[in-house]
Amino acid sequence: MDQASLFTRLAVALGIGLLVGLERGWHTRDEETHQRAAGFRTFALSGLLGGVAGIIARDMGELFLGFVFLGYAAAFTAFHWLEARAGKSLSVTSVIAGLLTFLLGTLAVIGDMRVAIAGAVAMTVLLALREQLHHWIASLAWREIRAVLTLLAMSFLLLPLLPDRTIDPWGAINRHEIWLLAIMIAGISFGGYVAVRIFGDRLGVVMAAVAGGVASSTATTLTLARLGRSHPEGARLTSAGILIAGTVMILRVAIVALALNARLLGQLLAPLAAVGIILAMAVIVLLFRSSGTERLDLQITNPLEIGTALRLSAFIVVVSLAAKLLLYAFGDLGVFLVAGLSGLADVDAVTLSMARLGGAGLDLTVAGRAILLVAAVNTVTKAGMAGWLGGRRIGVPVGAASAVAVLAGLAVALW
Repeated sequence: MDQASLFTRLAVALGIGLLVGLERGWHTRDEETHQRAAGFRTFALSGLLGGVAGIIARDMGELFLGFVFLGYAAAFTAFHWLEARAGKSLSVTSVIAGLLTFLLGTLAVIGDMRVAIAGAVAMTVLLALREQLHHWIASLAWREIRAVLTLLAMSFLLLPLLPDRTIDPWGAINRHEIWLLAIMIAGISFGGYVAVRIFGDRLGVVMAAVAGGVASSTATTLTLARLGRSHPEGARLTSAGILIAGTVMILRVAIVALALNARLLGQLLAPLAAVGIILAMAVIVLLFRSSGTERLDLQITNPLEIGTALRLSAFIVVVSLAAKLLLYAFGDLGVFLVAGLSGLADVDAVTLSMARLGGAGLDLTVAGRAILLVAAVNTVTKAGMAGWLGGRRIGVPVGAASAVAVLAGLAVALW
């Protein structure tokens, strides 16, 4: 390592300490001088100390670095113990932050600087969001915490146990892939559920509809249409909410499909963008024309109950198997038949299945068109639901915007 690189790495180690020290110093800014165990300068020096220890350890060996860290940890912890004993603080957060600052400073010198910088930024963000994180946790009930534990168990306990191979003669059912896809959708849906629980009542229809679109745009449409019928004075606002959920659904389809199969970019990007832009323009018009006084309380059931995850997995299995069998029996027409029928209720299963099969047993063009078809059918179906349940005042604007959006997407796809 040349001298210029060494100085750069040492500067990064110091910068890590300064970054963490800035947050810690601001957090304890109201305390009297010399009445706190560590502040801005102490954390800055901790990062620098870790970097210097890393430099010396290159010649002295790893054992030297271990002794330095143990000595630093003992001194840092002792001073915080004295502070806690004096009644100033009972939190161990600053102790952990100090130890991590030292280690990240060392990593910046003898390891990957990018990892050290990323770790420092992540730590500082967590420290700075103390009040917000406590508020978010207080907003969650035990069933939401249990749902997070369920997701973690699904991801890290059950998933590794499932063999990563197909089990049927047609090569359609891979238990590992299916469960991984179920976890992906359940996680996205739970994000929307939490957003509704935390923000829905305060930010109104926009936040609720966005979160609802992430969780289930069909369920959101049903809820808002019923609400619009019972509150006709807020028809424009509920119509905007339905279209917001539909726009988020289009965005979700694009993100999930392209994340699983980037080769679908040419097939999906322009048509889905056209649909999303038309729907977003209609949302802007409706929100601008609405009174802005209505607020919607959108309730979404917890998507991480084990029964929900199992039903989602079963639906993915059925769609994947049906797509394979109909592909063998009827060719591309069979795939489009599955997509059209599935779009009446859901877009996720077809999106996941087509993205997984595209280029691997199914032509990319066919896979892309099937995803576009399921999105179009689902958009039209939700417009029909909105008109049927919400009446003319909701059905007309939602239906008109959805029709124009689908036609625009079709025109772009054909072009």
